Amino acid sequence: MSTSSLKEPNVSQSKDVENGNDNSVKSCISKPVLNGNKCANKEQNVPSCCPGAVTNGNEAGNADVEYIDSENLVDLPDVDAALCTLVKRLDSKDWVMTCEALNNVRQLAMYHKERLQELLEPLVPLIVKSVKNPRSAVCKTALMTCADIFKVYGDLLVESIDPLLVQLFLKASQDKRFVCEAAEAALTSMTSWISPLLLLPRMQPYLKNRNPRVRAKASVCLSKSVPCLDVQGIREYGMDKLVQIAATQLSDQLPESREAARNLALELQVLYEKSQASTSDENEGEPSVSQDAESWEAFCQSKLSALSAQAILRVTSTTPKEGVASTSNATKEGVTAAPKEGLDVDC
Repeated sequence: MSTSSLKEPNVSQSKDVENGNDNSVKSCISKPVLNGNKCANKEQNVPSCCPGAVTNGNEAGNADVEYIDSENLVDLPDVDAALCTLVKRLDSKDWVMTCEALNNVRQLAMYHKERLQELLEPLVPLIVKSVKNPRSAVCKTALMTCADIFKVYGDLLVESIDPLLVQLFLKASQDKRFVCEAAEAALTSMTSWISPLLLLPRMQPYLKNRNPRVRAKASVCLSKSVPCLDVQGIREYGMDKLVQIAATQLSDQLPESREAARNLALELQVLYEKSQASTSDENEGEPSVSQDAESWEAFCQSKLSALSAQAILRVTSTTPKEGVASTSNATKEGVTAAPKEGLDVDC
């Protein structure tokens, strides 16, 4: 898979450049480069010197910066040098150096998981800072880094994930398509590699966020994470909590959130019926419980208000269950961009 090239505004030439100082940032030069069968712009920039700055096997002196797909990452030639300067380079004001450091994080995670793990605590806040960076090149590289570290470290990142969540939800709903796609990929990696029992409690507060876009992205992630629960996981988390979440989101402001709630309701019905079948198997030989008490309809009516139960049952009774898989897959393929109006983000 070919790598995408950075597209950023040219950086104005400073007096330091004219004087030839090593710490200056030279003006950007756009030139056509071969990208499969297409020509794309590759941005060139000379970063300030820093030992250990290596991007995918190339020394920092080579100022070409590219988006590197995970499968194309190679090991670092000098791991010790990269590690000793990693935190400093991630916090650099030189955006090219920051991108190189972020790619180093991805390389280290892939090839030196245990060594990088020792630095995760100070690294995660710096990755969050890069995700928030207004320069889209830094933001996208940071989002790609998130996707890779979720895959490598999984549940180990749960305690550090809170500052990332709201940023991932916001970036997945912005209008810059290439940033939005990177955020969606990071969210998909998060829901795929972090245990739903650990992740669901972290995401649940964002379902009540004042920003409807954040609520919508949280709803989509939750609807993708719940199917990863087994019957025992459903019992531990609580089917009643999940069905109440689905009922609440069915009346949300954004269509994306309501669609995620419909998918969730259908998944919950399937999981509930599997759970009931499993309970029946465990209690085989004992007097059977009445069918009405075990039915999905009876469960919803016992856990929800009359109006909420009616809304859930309307969804699960009129939508074919065969559609659960297809709607879930459609959700996993991407998250639709939400309206662009400016809204508060505070919980």
